[in-house]
Amino acid sequence: MNILAIDTAGKTAAVAVMRDDTLLYEMASNTGLTHSETLLPMVDTALKACGLTPAQLDLYAVTNGPGSFTGLRIGLAAVKGLAFAANTPCAGVSTMAALAYGVCGEGTVIGAQDARRGQVYWAGFDLATHARLTPDAAEPVTALETFVKECRKPLIFVGDGAALCYNTYKDQPGILPCPQPLRVLRGAGVALAGKAMWDAGTCVFPAELLPDYHRLSQAERERAEREAAQQSATN
Repeated sequence: MNILAIDTAGKTAAVAVMRDDTLLYEMASNTGLTHSETLLPMVDTALKACGLTPAQLDLYAVTNGPGSFTGLRIGLAAVKGLAFAANTPCAGVSTMAALAYGVCGEGTVIGAQDARRGQVYWAGFDLATHARLTPDAAEPVTALETFVKECRKPLIFVGDGAALCYNTYKDQPGILPCPQPLRVLRGAGVALAGKAMWDAGTCVFPAELLPDYHRLSQAERERAEREAAQQSATN
């Protein structure tokens, strides 16, 4: 089966093409350009490099959250547009799962994306099997303390929130540093996580592909705060 994988959940845009269990092509961009500028040219280059057209794809895998609200919308809109014509199945991949599938070894991996406001989106996975150990969450970095202390070691952090986590817990026994170029979310990780969803029968058709933000947007938070303040004033 031919899989096109896309990630736009964080600062880095990534694209990969996988045929069955073989990675045919992978590309990442962290140039500072917006995902709306880079994503479709990256997809076009990837498909041409592999001699494929959208009609020959069997599955689209795309990170559907948590992550940058704008970034997620760009990736999901692109996949919906590409997949709609043939109603090709889609895998809405957890950003944290995609991060975990991009690395391997023994111990534990925590996928962590910067959620701002002193928080990270995070989840823990077994590094060897990629089995999920915690649900995705948006929490202060300090909220990871119990899991970090009790999980199987060694432990590595990956994602654009990895440095924040490592700097917080680096003095704990069994915490290993991960170089920045190896912390980024890989298109291959999205493809592998998407393939696992296909095998589990949890893929959906394009119309059913939705984001999973895990918290309110800034505009929604500000509106809720204003409404709460107005309610308090009337009372």
